[in-house]
Amino acid sequence: MNKVQKFINEVKLELKKVSWSTRQELINSTIVVIVSVIVLAIFIGFCDLVWSNSINLILR
Repeated sequence: MNKVQKFINEVKLELKKVSWSTRQELINSTIVVIVSVIVLAIFIGFCDLVWSNSINLILR
């Protein structure tokens, strides 16, 4: 049990050293990620549409 207690105390000490982001930084980062994913999804969808139509025209 002594090792477990020591481990928990060390974890608590390490967590005190962590530089946590503020709420506003987390919100801003989340917005950036969501917008980036949406833009990338639209771009990939557009590329897929172009490739599909190109292949259909070639195969006709």
